[in-house]
Amino acid sequence: MHEMTESNLKDAFAGESQAWMRYKTYEEIAESQNYYNVARLFRAISFAEKVHARNHLTRLPESTGPSTGHSPYGIRTTKENLQKGIDGELYEIEEMYPSFIAVAEEQEEQEALTSFKYALKAEEKHAEKYKEAKEAVEKEETYDLDDVQICSVCGYTTEGEAPENCPICGASKDKFKTFEK
Repeated sequence: MHEMTESNLKDAFAGESQAWMRYKTYEEIAESQNYYNVARLFRAISFAEKVHARNHLTRLPESTGPSTGHSPYGIRTTKENLQKGIDGELYEIEEMYPSFIAVAEEQEEQEALTSFKYALKAEEKHAEKYKEAKEAVEKEETYDLDDVQICSVCGYTTEGEAPENCPICGASKDKFKTFEK
């Protein structure tokens, strides 16, 4: 594997791992503030981030070395934590994954490219869901959230029934994990 693609996979792994833990912590805060559907959203998306981290890790060659990841730190109110979630997802959508994809394409690193593309498509939905939740919290309304479905292969996120096949990776319906109302 080319050094730059390997470095990008390490950074993506670090960032997704940190997002997984950050969202698990935000889930606890939301629950303690009685935002139960927001807590469930954080729980579901943290699972998707764990899927992304696993995908990046399994594509890395055996090696050592530093990784960074881009993560907003600190724990605040649920509204502020949702904004951090939005900011983190937008960074991945607008900056991180497009540049990682460009490098992987240039270096013809198909496995890394697949992992980056899966994550990018899933992150778009995550940002959207966090924005919806933040609007409800700001208005002091109950955040309405149906069952959340997460593809355990690529992290695709949707509400309601799981699709027959994942629109990102093609995984069958049985590969979806449900986070129920």
